[in-house]
Amino acid sequence: MATPSPRRPERGAGGRDVELTPVSGAELLGYERIACEIRSLAATELVLKENRYFLLTDAAGNIAPAGACELGLFYEDTRVLSHYELRTAGGRPDVLSSQAARVFISQIDLTITDREFGGDFREPKNFMHIRREQLLDDCMGDRMVFTNYLGRTVDFWAELRFAADFADIFEVRGAVRPRRGQYYRPLVGESEVVWLYRGLDGVLRRTRLEFSPRPDELEAGRALWRLPLDPRESAEIEVRIVAEVDGVPAPPRRPFNERVTALRAAYDEWRQGAARFRSDDDFFNAALDQAVVDLRALMVDVGGQRVIAAGIPWFTSPFGRDAIITSLETLPVRPDIARSCLRFLAAYQGRRVDEFTEEEPGKIMHELRRGEMVACREVPHTPYYGSVDATPLFVHLLAETVRWTGDLEFARELLPAAERAIEWIDRYGDLDGDGFVEYARRSPRGLVNQGWKDSHDGVPYPDGRLPEPPVALVEVQGYVVAAKQGMAYLYEVLGDPARAAALRGQAEELAARIREAFWMEDLDYFALALDGEKRQVPTITSNPGHLLLAGVPTPEQARRMADVLLGEHMFSGWGIRTVARTQPVYNPLSYHNGTVWPHDNALIAQGLARYGLRREAATVLGALFDTSLHFRYHRLPELFCGISRGETDAPVAYPVSCSPQAWAAGALFPVIQGILGIEPEATRQELRLVRPHLPPRLRYLDVLRLAVGASRVSLQFNRVGDRTMANVLEVEGEPLNVRIDVV
Repeated sequence: MATPSPRRPERGAGGRDVELTPVSGAELLGYERIACEIRSLAATELVLKENRYFLLTDAAGNIAPAGACELGLFYEDTRVLSHYELRTAGGRPDVLSSQAARVFISQIDLTITDREFGGDFREPKNFMHIRREQLLDDCMGDRMVFTNYLGRTVDFWAELRFAADFADIFEVRGAVRPRRGQYYRPLVGESEVVWLYRGLDGVLRRTRLEFSPRPDELEAGRALWRLPLDPRESAEIEVRIVAEVDGVPAPPRRPFNERVTALRAAYDEWRQGAARFRSDDDFFNAALDQAVVDLRALMVDVGGQRVIAAGIPWFTSPFGRDAIITSLETLPVRPDIARSCLRFLAAYQGRRVDEFTEEEPGKIMHELRRGEMVACREVPHTPYYGSVDATPLFVHLLAETVRWTGDLEFARELLPAAERAIEWIDRYGDLDGDGFVEYARRSPRGLVNQGWKDSHDGVPYPDGRLPEPPVALVEVQGYVVAAKQGMAYLYEVLGDPARAAALRGQAEELAARIREAFWMEDLDYFALALDGEKRQVPTITSNPGHLLLAGVPTPEQARRMADVLLGEHMFSGWGIRTVARTQPVYNPLSYHNGTVWPHDNALIAQGLARYGLRREAATVLGALFDTSLHFRYHRLPELFCGISRGETDAPVAYPVSCSPQAWAAGALFPVIQGILGIEPEATRQELRLVRPHLPPRLRYLDVLRLAVGASRVSLQFNRVGDRTMANVLEVEGEPLNVRIDVV
């Protein structure tokens, strides 16, 4: 760990070398430590993201008050702008409207009344229109246009207050550090200000603010413009904010409109490359369109590779489990998400045993971070490997990707990584030799629970007690079955039938053992887990629903599970809860013990469809779609509260839910695939449509330019009474054999 240098030469405004002057955080910012022990997103109204930047502001586009934990401009897991506030003559502007549906740009309309300009204080009249647009690409742009509609000249002024505390993302999420690095007095030029901080990792981080036109007054944390405006006259201010790190060149300056045009073109290209969905319900179409946009927004470049990040604001980094599940969900829409995910995770696959990061040979990473605290090993996310399920899910994803794409060269490329993952399952994943994969935390800074419900109380007994490790989660065993089935498929299509048969036999044997060890006959359901003494954890949760995807339950067990999952205690009306409300530990406002998670519902619904329970799966689809109507931009959040639909007219938001969130954005697609019975086999250029079912709310649904191998197929589904008919509209590219089974 490097010690910050007290003084270093730095290139200042105008290219001059200047000597940096150390200053304390208290003097510079007004606070010494980052006090964010309690997380909230209450003030966050607008969320932007592009690549490695993301921005959280209030409805006016401000980051205020200074240091607000739920707001800021972030780059590479560092908050590079912690205060950014527009002030004007006439007081704080009122918000007329604000939106950020396109994710990379926001549009904010503000106004000022004439009260401070001689107007009647009893009937103030809005006269100043402020159009504010904030943009993210390789930096942040903020364009403000002020237009005077008063009918006479006004002496107006606008001021920006700003600061950068360079808080690490873990500090913003509540971590308390015993000490921080060194701040320096900002460098002030004629039309720019540079804030600087050298972390305990020795890296000098800068935030450069460039102003156009040149401010009339410019200080370290303040820029002011005097704007005398005639009637109908407008004035424009543009600010460019760049995060700079040692050794990384600053992006070139480009006009604001050119940047907008380039981003629009990139998003258009992304949409054109995706499968499209068109129905007779415009709101349904809008929800799916927004999901495709959000998936593009969550892509991030890390180390020269492209991968999907988990979600905004807390998880704008690669997460193994999240990326894999999102990739599985979106194979019918954008299979390239899965390709990039698999290559990225293979590059970071475990090579050695490391207790601090919980790395092991063949293991797939959980989370990769890039901030100061990671560089100083204050946290183990270099990457961190504390995930028990990402490794079997990796193999399952590879098999499903080949099933959709038919790309055998890609299969051969990733086969060694898949084989290492299978070896990890057999050698390292089974901690006590009982044939099940378990977890037990080894890193003092690691996660106690290492399945998808990874909060500290996410795997409870019904009364809230926590099981002693090693813990064998029920869904993880299903993922292992899916991994071995998938590995058998890969060997089969690559011409190794002997290995395929062996893996298929292992999968069948494990499925039988799961049914024997986890099934609770008196409850018509599977247990959540086995504890360290191999006792069932009998809490009724959503986790066992994931077994349906791998075909683990018998058909009779699946039917009984469906009754539980869609019964009044598990199904809220808005979706399937994580914990049944009959359980003493149930709390509909908790993170994992009673809330509803869209991705969880999606995997369960797709599993129900696998067993032919398409009407039940359609019930889940309808609930999720209804939920989307109540959230901004028809965007499904990471999670929401599990309060029953009969108790409220709208789903209740969870206070720190990420939105957009990758696996929530992808949640509707696998359910649609399941109820329509879409089953690809691209290695044979085949597509089966097995007993498709449209819910009553949809009269028709077109799936356009669905990628199956080297073909693009457009399909139409029409509901006629209780039956759903399917037709092939068009096949582009290579010939495709489409088989339709409607009975």
